[in-house]
Amino acid sequence: MAGLQGAGKSTWVRKHLADTHAVVSKDHWPRARRREARQQRLVAELLAAGRSVVVDNTNPSPDERAALLAAGRAAGVPVRAVWLDTPVEVCVARNDAREGRARVPPVGVHATRARWVPPGTAEGFDRVDVVRDGGGRPGG
Repeated sequence: MAGLQGAGKSTWVRKHLADTHAVVSKDHWPRARRREARQQRLVAELLAAGRSVVVDNTNPSPDERAALLAAGRAAGVPVRAVWLDTPVEVCVARNDAREGRARVPPVGVHATRARWVPPGTAEGFDRVDVVRDGGGRPGG
């Protein structure tokens, strides 16, 4: 998955992949140290066990997606990106509607936007699906 906070990634995953894929997200461990290493280890373990995996994070740049691509290649599986292309104004509004820990400080959404590079096959994905405005509910 790739998209800004509030783009609708988690809602899209619930609707389209949660029944068939193991869902991995750094959001599952908000207080954990070394969340990136933990995520990479879990993805590799799941792939080695023959599971299909979806990583539900912002994944805003090729550098931040590289380890996931490498894990898929090492496991010999096709790697697909699903980009939730939701306008930043919609993402900010959805984020503002969130409560508690689910709400990201607004500067976080804008910092992610500043690093944003759309995923593409040139960086190694076998396929990139673009979903315009994830159609998710606020907070999704």
